[in-house]
Amino acid sequence: MAMAMAMRAAAANTAVTELRGLRALYSSFSGFPFNQSQQSKVEKPPPAEPSTNLFVSGLSKRTTSEGLREAFAKFGEVTVAKVVTDRVSGYSKGFGFVNYATIDDAAAGIKGMDGQFLDGWVIFAEYARPRPPLPTLNNMPR
Repeated sequence: MAMAMAMRAAAANTAVTELRGLRALYSSFSGFPFNQSQQSKVEKPPPAEPSTNLFVSGLSKRTTSEGLREAFAKFGEVTVAKVVTDRVSGYSKGFGFVNYATIDDAAAGIKGMDGQFLDGWVIFAEYARPRPPLPTLNNMPR
């Protein structure tokens, strides 16, 4: 019995010097977040070209298009504000678009609203990227 206790104590001492807990368990996985030195860097897409159309993310489910318009109207003339909603529930999907009259107004809107609170949620504003072209289907005539 004393021998078993001595072995457990020795094992416990060696475990203390190594990684602990889940970090030790997952340290052998190359893609696990704790292995920062082994992870490959993820390339961010290039920033979008400045335009009058802004993409706004991080919206609350309760945010409406009118509420989005009011928040962004403080920084310039908003022509269109649209919150993308779920067809069934009618609630926001968490993002939307704001169109300004000029590029200068859009830049002021980004500077003023990016990282700010709207309806209790932190929102992010950036220039909208153009929608990528839809892939062509092989059996569809052109």
